[in-house]
Amino acid sequence: MADTDAIFSARPKLYVGGESQPSLEQGLSRLEIVETIQGLYRCEAEFINWGEGSGTTDFLYFDRKLLDFGKTFQVKLDPDVLFDGRIMALEGTFPEGAPPNITVLVEDRFQDLRMTRRTRSFEDVTDADVVRRIASDHGLTADVNADGPTYKMLAQVNQSDLAFLRERARSIDAELWMDDSKLFVKTRANRRAAAIELTMAKELQVFTATADLATQRTSVTANGWDVGGKSRLQHEAQESVIQGELNGDTSGISILRSALGERKEAVAHTVPLNSNEVQAVAESSLKSWARRFVVGRGTADTQAKLRVGAVIDLKALGPLFNGKYYVVEARHLFDNARGLRTEFTAERPGIGHSSNS
Repeated sequence: MADTDAIFSARPKLYVGGESQPSLEQGLSRLEIVETIQGLYRCEAEFINWGEGSGTTDFLYFDRKLLDFGKTFQVKLDPDVLFDGRIMALEGTFPEGAPPNITVLVEDRFQDLRMTRRTRSFEDVTDADVVRRIASDHGLTADVNADGPTYKMLAQVNQSDLAFLRERARSIDAELWMDDSKLFVKTRANRRAAAIELTMAKELQVFTATADLATQRTSVTANGWDVGGKSRLQHEAQESVIQGELNGDTSGISILRSALGERKEAVAHTVPLNSNEVQAVAESSLKSWARRFVVGRGTADTQAKLRVGAVIDLKALGPLFNGKYYVVEARHLFDNARGLRTEFTAERPGIGHSSNS
């Protein structure tokens, strides 16, 4: 196993209000940058808040001249950006026997959508239409690459714009994220991130993988009602919908069928109103189950591309767990004891072929 001292120990570069802050970098005691598949990138950075100021020893940052609400806060691993957002909260801590600290809590532009709650309806729209409308409401541009049905009506009922977008993205098997002032909604296939190779005991420091049949179903059926045609709607999604993501692996669906038999699921909490809607519900639900067959958690050297949506190609893990995974959570961490590293969670719908399979 790799020596934990080998974890990438560079100090990240910090920018406040667009200006480099070397003194702030030296006072950094803890950093955590978190991104999940649900969107909303956040950062916590803790600094020593006691030292020599204008000829006296005092609190360094409580005057709000440098660290203040609404200011832009950027973290770089030169030349790449690890995080870019705005300061939303300031926290003071006063530990016994140690200098006081100040922590800034920072969120990306999704916080605008999170803090805007509405009740409204959209008529004769696709999900792409809704995404573009909400992006425009917040002065953002939208990049949408996901197929979906056209709806007679969609209702946003006492929901934040972010919660409503998450709901719409899930319904068409899409993911959403923010990059500067651009809002992206795309399927996994359309994110098209280049694979990042990580080898155990080299770039990959620690890793645990679990392949679990309890997360699997052999098919998912969705039911609905065609109001105009006054007829029942039904669609059954099967293993073929996940085939393009297997990369030659054996799916959890097929292993479940062989080991335990058919395990079918019915979606009962939605009411699709046309054939396209019922198909989208069934297929997105089965994909969600199937992708969680293998879940891996690890620690690796930090790089800006190791974030949600990245494809990581893991090596030196043996025939079952070697291969490509999709990152669904990333945490870039820094402290003075261990330096800079990235903890991640990744998943895949299949497992490699063992020597006797």
